[in-house]
Amino acid sequence: MPAPLLDRRDLEFMLYELFDVEQCLSRERYSDHNRETIDAALDVSQAIAEKYFLPYRQKVDTHQPTFDGEKVQMIPEIQQALDAVIEAGLASPGADYELGGMQLPALATSAVFAYLNAAGSTTMGYIGLTNANANLIEAHGSEEQIRTWVEPQRTGRFAGTMAMSEPGAGSSLADLTTSAVPQADGTYRITGNKIWISGGDHELSENIVHLVLARVKGAPKGVKGISLFIVPKFLVNEDGSLGARNDVQLAGLFHKMGGRGQTSTALNFGEKDGAVGYLVGEENRGLMYMFHMMNEARIMVGTMAATTALCGYQYSLDYAKERPQGRLPSSKDPLSPPVNIIEHADVKRMLLAQKAYAEGAYALCLLGTQLADDERTAPTEAERATAHELLDFLTPIIKSWPSEYGPKANYYAIQVLGGSGYVNEHPVELMYRDNRLNPIHEGTTGIQSLDLLARKVPQNKLAGYRACLQAIGETISRAQQVAELSAFAGELQASVDTLNSTTEFLLGSMLEQDIDLVLANSVKYLDMFGHVVIAWMWLKQAIVAAEALANSPHDADAAFYRGKLQAMRYFFRYELPETEVWAQLLRRLDDTCLGMHNDWF
Repeated sequence: MPAPLLDRRDLEFMLYELFDVEQCLSRERYSDHNRETIDAALDVSQAIAEKYFLPYRQKVDTHQPTFDGEKVQMIPEIQQALDAVIEAGLASPGADYELGGMQLPALATSAVFAYLNAAGSTTMGYIGLTNANANLIEAHGSEEQIRTWVEPQRTGRFAGTMAMSEPGAGSSLADLTTSAVPQADGTYRITGNKIWISGGDHELSENIVHLVLARVKGAPKGVKGISLFIVPKFLVNEDGSLGARNDVQLAGLFHKMGGRGQTSTALNFGEKDGAVGYLVGEENRGLMYMFHMMNEARIMVGTMAATTALCGYQYSLDYAKERPQGRLPSSKDPLSPPVNIIEHADVKRMLLAQKAYAEGAYALCLLGTQLADDERTAPTEAERATAHELLDFLTPIIKSWPSEYGPKANYYAIQVLGGSGYVNEHPVELMYRDNRLNPIHEGTTGIQSLDLLARKVPQNKLAGYRACLQAIGETISRAQQVAELSAFAGELQASVDTLNSTTEFLLGSMLEQDIDLVLANSVKYLDMFGHVVIAWMWLKQAIVAAEALANSPHDADAAFYRGKLQAMRYFFRYELPETEVWAQLLRRLDDTCLGMHNDWF
């Protein structure tokens, strides 16, 4: 029997016990839903994942998209799988009814996508980016733009992308050179080149809607002169039908180490007369608008990393339970039967590490999802503002921690399988390759660390930072009331105190020292903060588990909750102590990396 894609019991724990998705069903937007409708959506998602995505996972990996000079060619199973998602109404389950959605709470939507992502990997990226594209236009576009571009994306007719990076300006968007020239009819002509555009060209949909960053002639230099444009592959007539081909051309495909179901493209805009573009909002405010999609994509990347880690954990756990090999050190009889490898302490260590990384990361991503929903639908303005403040602060951690530790979990999955982990007859090596893309997607870990320490911590007089520490403190206070968790609450408080004193030291040093020196080890600050946040996620889970165990659940649930407590113990014993080492390095303003001369390498 094949290993399960995901642990349904754990998904239900996250949804109904940890984050209590049912409490938001009292909001008018979600009043049509209950646990039964959410479970039904999960059932459909799981069925589609197992029927349409899982059987072709390896084929998608070994048959990458190609470009014949006219069209992108890919295996037909990708179209069939995506069509199944669209026909089931799962392409945009959180969207408005009027736009083809189901108005599911964001937590439920994330769980629905978890099965599809686990089986389909980045193939589901076409739908994920389309949703993010539509969300941006819906938030910042005109009514006409919403009618023309959002509705077809919600129903699966059109796909969407984000086009930012250029050959000479990857993450450094201040240096982009793509230009936009205004026309008498209110449109613009876009000219330039974009690279690494996920889903930038394919034949999976009628049209592709590119959101393109460009600079209007005469605009200020740097990021203050960037505008955002809708640039479709095909123009659209007033009745919604497709018109002429726009001046957007596929220059070529990139072939990555993983994520091979989704095209990665280089696009040329304006090889002839310029591509027709439609300004979103106002000129020179494009980067602000694009952050709407970028931040959503960052949460999506972190969630993909966590989901892939969860999937690898399930596969290696199943393997470890079934694979007999070796005997325990205490066994002296060479004729005794081998034990299943899950009996070996080091295999348990690697499985616990995976569980701690993957379930901790997914809990963090769901927290971000919940905050994004509260930001839009919470009953009071104060609740919405608080959610926005905390989500904005946590976004660099939500993106980067799962992206760094998700692949580490998949690394352990390979190791658990031993020699079998390195062959493509088992999928864990594929999962590792897929997941290894996530540290680079939507901004490198280094960029996220600079964003956290240099921008997110001090902004608004440390409001987001303080909101985060306050939320952690509330969980610590709850845990102190649970006898078996009080010691762990104390350990997390000590780590928070270390984090706080280190933060105060670094912020002071930024005013007094060379800024390059203070930020030289910002990745270690991100690691430290990320570990504290994941320990917080585990303490939250442990509180729920301990309270559930106090009610004498049946044996299966009791084992599940004890597993949660043991994974929490693992993270606190094996991972959280590393924060002290990182804090010492940061407080020394260590210049080992910054001081390395180029000619010494």
